[in-house]
Amino acid sequence: MKFSLIVPVYNVENYLDKCLNSIFLNNYKDYEVIIVNDGSTDNSEKIINEYVSKYSNIVYIKQKNKGLSSARNAGVKKAKGDYILFIDSDDYIEKDLLNTLNKNLTDSPDILRYQLREIYDDRKVDCNEIGFDSLKGIKAFSKITKYKYIEVAVLYVYKTSFFKKNKFSFQEKIYHEDFALIPIIISKADMVKSINYIGYNYVNRKSSIMNDNDEEKIIKKMDDCIFAYKSAIELLSKVKESDDVINFYSNSVIEKYNNLPKKYKKKYKSVLKELKVFDYLLNNSLKRKIKKLVYKIKFEVNL
Repeated sequence: MKFSLIVPVYNVENYLDKCLNSIFLNNYKDYEVIIVNDGSTDNSEKIINEYVSKYSNIVYIKQKNKGLSSARNAGVKKAKGDYILFIDSDDYIEKDLLNTLNKNLTDSPDILRYQLREIYDDRKVDCNEIGFDSLKGIKAFSKITKYKYIEVAVLYVYKTSFFKKNKFSFQEKIYHEDFALIPIIISKADMVKSINYIGYNYVNRKSSIMNDNDEEKIIKKMDDCIFAYKSAIELLSKVKESDDVINFYSNSVIEKYNNLPKKYKKKYKSVLKELKVFDYLLNNSLKRKIKKLVYKIKFEVNL
């Protein structure tokens, strides 16, 4: 079997049928669909059961609500395909996605990157990124950082043996689970490819997890981002030539801080200084040197 498509589901009755229908409309048929119902309380289970009764290549997992990371991890454990894809259940894919991916996997890369289309109520936006041939993970990441979407799990196809051998798993009970894991996966890959093909439709809905901005969640998102950063730096400090990945994590934490409401900034300014985030910023170009200097002055860090 070529592909295992992992679809976590939690209370998405208004989107799920379109998501699953887009999968089964694909013109490539050597795949399984692992649907993980993460404790849905709406009509999602009813929709799932309709598809289970219709298609024999569905593996259905039902669990108590544990979150997106837990659902994805549960799906990975069951995956039998040569390659894994993650598909969020409020999004949908193009009908030629699997066929296109299959044609681009002939040299058996650890990871294949493809691109997305943003779907809004009133418009669609194609993210046309420049692809590249097979590169070592660290070198590939330096190209991927120029993309609009970098660490989004659903835009990568992962060789199952590579994923399981390294015991990759999404950190549970945190926001920014993709941020915590995907750059690490890329950095450990022996071969990464990217294709200029838009096969994924990302539905931007205001009620999604990352668009929920009540006060308690703002704090947790920042804390989780810092947690992911600390874990990544500890791991990457042992990886050769990982400066670009470390620079990405450092910039991401600073950007997350910059987007905080003003009343939270005093607390997290001290945290970022304590973590020496600015020391990890690259200064291998004039632009980066100036940026690093500006940040150090702004955060009152010793020069």
